[in-house]
Amino acid sequence: MNRSEFIKSSGLLGLSLAAGFSAQASNNKGPEKAEKTFNLDYAPHAGMFAAHAGNNFIDQIKFMHDQGFRSIEDNGMMGRPIAMQEEIGNTLAKLGMTMGVFVVDKGGNGANTLAAGRQEYIDIFLKGCRQAVDVAKRVNAKWVTVVPGDFERNLPIGIQTGNVIEALRRGAEILEPHGLIMVLEPLSDTPNLFLRNTDQTHLICKGVNSPSCKILYDIYHMQKNEGNLIPTMEKCWDEIAYIQIGDNPGRREPTTGEINYRNVFKYIDSKGYKGVLGMEHGNSLPGKEGELALIKAYREVDGFK
Repeated sequence: MNRSEFIKSSGLLGLSLAAGFSAQASNNKGPEKAEKTFNLDYAPHAGMFAAHAGNNFIDQIKFMHDQGFRSIEDNGMMGRPIAMQEEIGNTLAKLGMTMGVFVVDKGGNGANTLAAGRQEYIDIFLKGCRQAVDVAKRVNAKWVTVVPGDFERNLPIGIQTGNVIEALRRGAEILEPHGLIMVLEPLSDTPNLFLRNTDQTHLICKGVNSPSCKILYDIYHMQKNEGNLIPTMEKCWDEIAYIQIGDNPGRREPTTGEINYRNVFKYIDSKGYKGVLGMEHGNSLPGKEGELALIKAYREVDGFK
């Protein structure tokens, strides 16, 4: 029931009613603008604050900015209409925000595996790299996510690794002149995926030997696959160019699982990391309550200084 309907039905026109509506309106505004940003550069994604900002991604980006976030990421950016990509890029530029990763379209995480060494799969990947260059220009992106695909189990692992390195070298040749970095993401989604661990990804980056081929270290996936987070990051730090976040179990915001994110973020900050940390997880609670809980959690774990 809106205000006019209530007044008509009740006939109550006193000051107490006016005060009541004023308080209700205040409660519906949502959180006030944040007085400060964060120590690290966390990047929400589309839909993460839809209960407060609505379904329009541009409005969501503005809400993110109001809450102190200074980056976004959007895995599906390549699938958005060109006009929308341009609007996102213009909005980020006006707000002084950074575009994090989007995924190079090669047909899906496990599809068209580069481990097979098949020319048709390589062609699909390279086409995705060329298209990613155009998308990156529209949104002023620097990083693009690449997942090599599933194992090709009829080939020895060394041959598969060589095939992946060779394909990624060709992708780097496309991206490097434009200052773009493909970040390779080892995943825990299924054991069929070829790229599963950080040291394996480090080896491949060394083999590709290009500033356009680095590691995307997803803390959630690596907690599941290998654990030992800080020592592993330390060993592979020279090839890590991008970091993503999610607590385990559940893949929700920090403080909802077993990972001590306050200590992990303290370590990342101690390394002088100035890049983006993508919030690639869901909300532990629905609606506005869940969105406020998420912001509170990030303020908590970001308080390592």
